[in-house]
Amino acid sequence: MSWEQQGPGRQGSGEQGYGRGYGQGYGQEYGYSGYPQQSYPQQPYSQEYVDQGYPEQSAPYATSPLPVVEPEPEPEPPVLEAPADAEAEEEKPPPRPPGRDRYFDTLRAVALIRVVTYHTFGWAWAGMVFPSMGIMFGLAGTLMAKSLERPAFKVVKSRMRRLLPPFWFWGVFVVLAMLVHDWMPGWQIVFWIVPLGDPPGNQWAVQAWEILWYLRTYLWFVLLSPVLLKVFRLAPVPVLLLSLAPIVVFHFLWEPPDNRFGSALTDLATFLFCWILGFAHRDKVLERLMPAAVVLLSLAAIGFGGWWAFTHQAETGSYDLDDIPLAQAFWSAGYVMLLMWAKAYFRIDFAWLTRFRRTDRVVTIFNSRAVTIYLWHEIALILAVPLIDQFWNVPAFEKWLPLDSQWFMFAIGWVLIAVFVLACGWVEDVAGKKKPQLLPGGRRSAA
Repeated sequence: MSWEQQGPGRQGSGEQGYGRGYGQGYGQEYGYSGYPQQSYPQQPYSQEYVDQGYPEQSAPYATSPLPVVEPEPEPEPPVLEAPADAEAEEEKPPPRPPGRDRYFDTLRAVALIRVVTYHTFGWAWAGMVFPSMGIMFGLAGTLMAKSLERPAFKVVKSRMRRLLPPFWFWGVFVVLAMLVHDWMPGWQIVFWIVPLGDPPGNQWAVQAWEILWYLRTYLWFVLLSPVLLKVFRLAPVPVLLLSLAPIVVFHFLWEPPDNRFGSALTDLATFLFCWILGFAHRDKVLERLMPAAVVLLSLAAIGFGGWWAFTHQAETGSYDLDDIPLAQAFWSAGYVMLLMWAKAYFRIDFAWLTRFRRTDRVVTIFNSRAVTIYLWHEIALILAVPLIDQFWNVPAFEKWLPLDSQWFMFAIGWVLIAVFVLACGWVEDVAGKKKPQLLPGGRRSAA
């Protein structure tokens, strides 16, 4: 999977729970050719041993010198030349079972870490250093294109099955908490069942539910992918370039309405290029493009996105890409294209990561618990504040711990995220029809 972009700065629409969608915050065995059985000269046995009834004893036990009998030369067996294909098959090592791409897995893990960091500190420059959401949509597009080698209905059903149960499990706690805090839902509560629109909520829990824009956008991309992939394969490069057109139209020609429908359209247009870029990577389109053209177009997109963000700060009060969809779309497009193209061109796979067992295990956990980390990280940061407040009541903590530091809250947040992963991560295993595990990636899992 596999998400941030909706920090405390994005104000929801109160009871309706929608808005622009921007704010602060993945053998056969060796064969051996047959060798002819060579014959060895049979030495005669000593008569003494023959008389004693030991016909099977060999010559070294004879008590008298034996005459040397020259064996008759046997005809050399015909040499059968194996076909070239058979020879190649013999020399070919046994195939290794296909494994996960650790390059993509590492990108996803770093993206999740950046999401939590952004929602803790609210650094506007974080989105430029590492545009997590564009990267996540690009990786998801690649996996979706791979999955659509199977029947589309089964793929879409599988994706929804993996996504919705963790969302429902998380939603039960959030909805009950909002009901206790005087929330009165309307018919829009159906979006808490299938988030095709922004699920509603009250202002008290806005920091928790506002991140659901990502799940809504991801779900729409999944539903549209069978059609998008067919259109892309008709003319890959033109469709890829034209996928930036919707966000340009929305910004300069027609502004979507300020409601759930408009918010969904804006988010889809913002990350459409990244999703289709995943198709291009899967179909090896990037490998066929001229390196100079890819690099120049990527840098041009990044340059335009950065220029637009810095020259339009007056409209949002910041150059934060999450507040400026047009800048986000172009910056993410150029950045993610460079990452995807570099992987294809330089054959990057991060296979060396498996030599570092602990680091590799952490990457595995982040990927296997991506939905859990994304959904629960804001609640972990919310709970970190009252928990740290209790630390002030302990004199030793007050004296020796940096209780007023955001870095300390960041650390406590990760401790609580780890607790949620242990307590709630098993839901992702159940959704994926796997045996529930406390932590994935152990020796049994690797085996």
